[in-house]
Amino acid sequence: MNKRVKFDFEIYFTNGGGIKGHDFRLDIAGDDISDKALADYIVDDLGLLMVGETKILNKEIITETHKRKPINEKKGNDLLIDLSHTIENGLVTYKGLPAPIICDYLSREDSRKVYEAGTEFQIGKIEMVANTGTYIDCPFHRFEHGKDLSEVELACFTDLEGIVIRVPYTTSPEITDKHLRNYEIRNRAVLIHTGWDVHWNTEHYYENNPYLTEAAAVYLRDCGVKLVGIDSHNIDNTNGKSRPVHTTLLGAEILIVEHLCNLQLLPEDGFTFSAIPPKFKGVGTFPVRAMAKLTGANK
Repeated sequence: MNKRVKFDFEIYFTNGGGIKGHDFRLDIAGDDISDKALADYIVDDLGLLMVGETKILNKEIITETHKRKPINEKKGNDLLIDLSHTIENGLVTYKGLPAPIICDYLSREDSRKVYEAGTEFQIGKIEMVANTGTYIDCPFHRFEHGKDLSEVELACFTDLEGIVIRVPYTTSPEITDKHLRNYEIRNRAVLIHTGWDVHWNTEHYYENNPYLTEAAAVYLRDCGVKLVGIDSHNIDNTNGKSRPVHTTLLGAEILIVEHLCNLQLLPEDGFTFSAIPPKFKGVGTFPVRAMAKLTGANK
């Protein structure tokens, strides 16, 4: 059945004054709509600026024939896909490196002794190496005089046009330059989907993982990519002591993101990629909340 909402509203402006509406009626999808959604719609529909406090009053859902498109009908909003693993106490990301210790510095129980009744807080304490969870590498990780996290511009971490190149680990553990040809990769974040993340947090994850060859890294560098990510234990072959992929990419100031996940949820292209770390001085690697943003047209 068609549902409409009838309501009054009051909107006040931060620079003084306000407007009021009485017995407004709007078409809605579903059986209810929040006060915030109503207020947001009124502000947007009227093109109001400098809006402060808003009030929705005497709201009532009624059954009445729709006269136009429901205001809360789902539109082609952006879809955000989380590409990061969860970091928890005791998680081993890389064999030989210590797991993070995540605990209370101030527990809720202890905070009750500090604050008045009914008020409590928790302050966490984290001890970990920078290579934990899903993390980003910048040049300082490999090169003493390379840019650290505080020196890399935000634009290098944020809303990069992305592309996914799929090379299943069951097909080939070694990703060569041949796997990367015939794609539009210049100035993009290139995400290598191998499917290795299915082994995350298991003993199998740390051995015989898929990796890029040096020739693949050189090809990506020469094509002018902005960032390279992979859903594997390391972007390099860890059986030896050299790390040519890190050397090649970071030497060209091409960022690296390792231990991605959920790449199977992404289309080949038509999305942007972000992986933003804190602004630390003297640190070349740190965990990120990596994510892809798909516009409504690309869902």
